[in-house]
Amino acid sequence: MSVDYKKELQILVQSLVSEQGSDLHLSVGSHPIFRISSSLIPLVKKPILTEVDVTGFAQVLMRPEFFERLKKREEVDFSYENADNIRFRGNAFFQKGRLSVALRLIPNVILSLEELNLPPILDNFTDRNQGFFLCVGPVGQGKSTTLAAMVNCINKKRSDHIVTIEDPIEYVYTAEKALINQREVGIDTPNFESALNAVFRQDVDVILVGEMRNPETIAIAVTAAETGHLVFSTLHTNDAAQTINRIIDSFSGDQQGQIRAQLSASLIAIFSQRLVPRISGGLVPAYELLINNGAVSNLIREGRTHEIYSVIETGLEQGMIDMNRSLAQLVQQGEITVENAFLYAPNPKGLERLI
Repeated sequence: MSVDYKKELQILVQSLVSEQGSDLHLSVGSHPIFRISSSLIPLVKKPILTEVDVTGFAQVLMRPEFFERLKKREEVDFSYENADNIRFRGNAFFQKGRLSVALRLIPNVILSLEELNLPPILDNFTDRNQGFFLCVGPVGQGKSTTLAAMVNCINKKRSDHIVTIEDPIEYVYTAEKALINQREVGIDTPNFESALNAVFRQDVDVILVGEMRNPETIAIAVTAAETGHLVFSTLHTNDAAQTINRIIDSFSGDQQGQIRAQLSASLIAIFSQRLVPRISGGLVPAYELLINNGAVSNLIREGRTHEIYSVIETGLEQGMIDMNRSLAQLVQQGEITVENAFLYAPNPKGLERLI
């Protein structure tokens, strides 16, 4: 008996949304699995998936050219939107020679900074005309959601030209005051570098780079921030100091002096975030914020990034905050447990002094 995979996918998607889940996993030899509030929940009432099943779902989820790319490259990023305008960011890959698909739900509504429990100071950075803002953290910690909220702040208050370069496109913006063009790598442009080089000829004010994957992309993004553009991007790093080191270390030794100088001048801030289980249910962000000032700029230029932690700890009056202080505040507000605060703390001994 043949299976209608489009119908089955629709049932899974509706169930994921109603359960307020964030991810759907489809793997050969497993039941379909939801991620709900950071926990993986197998749908044991659904049959264990076969190779035919996962392949059938994959063919519904992606365009034919992406499915062909998957067979050639053995992994592919894609986006999927169903008839109810529910969107997913997806990745299909092989493990032990068998196909798996991971889907991340992208909310239709772009929430505000306040609704996301993010600090109001982030809105100040959206008033800048140029510079480089980075949102960092491990996978699945809400970086794209934070940047979407910030870009939408600009969309609501400025008549700017905004270009996003993403792989794949995640949040879809409804233009208000701004002109917004969203480019997807693999469909609208061959790669991030090509799209970034093109923005210099597109009369762009604001650029969102979905991810900086190589030195070429980083170099062009930093140059764009230096030359009158406001640039937002992400990196999979743990904190501000590690982010700066990752950027510098991605270049050869003879190039590092130049990139240090460029970054020290163009950087606006680095925002690192984690999503921590909330006592009342769901997740709440804990974060670190480094704001570039004279002291930070000097540390970047002189290669003394290990001293940045001290600057953050003493920069509270300027709006900076370290992760331990953010976690301690969430505990004091009754948002998270002490146990979870220590689980996410980069420096547990430092957290002890604050709680």
